[in-house]
Formats: sequence, structure tokens, C-alpha cells
Amino acid sequence: MTGPSPARTAEAVQRAAGVIAARARGDLDGAEALLATFPSDSDKARAFCLLAELALGIVRAQSGQTMDELVRELNLLVEQALNAPPP
Repeated sequence: MTGPSPARTAEAVQRAAGVIAARARGDLDGAEALLATFPSDSDKARAFCLLAELALGIVRAQSGQTMDELVRELNLLVEQALNAPPP
């Protein structure tokens, strides 16, 4: 069994980045529309996973931290966000 082609994977990761960009500029409808274009949940998960790995790799290269250190820091930020009072 083979996975998606490199071109299809790249397009999916670009779409995932587009979802994040749309959300950042407040275009929630656009983000939802882009999310709906993924052919399956597994394609969506794969694209967002690769995007996260690439983004963390950029941060790691800039900060000099290990991936484990970055993931620990990210987990703390997620916990803080989940425990923060609503805006």
C-alpha cells in the first residue's frame, strides 16, 4: 500500500496552513470551507500533523531547543489556554 503522492501531500499541507491563516484573520467561514475540502479525516489529520512538524522544526532551528523541550512547552501553553477564563 502506498500513501498519497508528494504533490497531493504538499497541497493538503498548504490547505491546512490556509485554514490557520483564515482563522488568524478572523475568516471563520473561509476556514470552515477549506476544512470541508479535505477528502477524509485521515487526510486532514495527516496534513495538520505534517504542518505541525514543519512549524515545530522552524521553531527548533531558531530557538536551539530540542523537540522534546518544545513539546513540553507547547503542552504547558495548551494547558494554560484550556484553564484560562473565557474572553
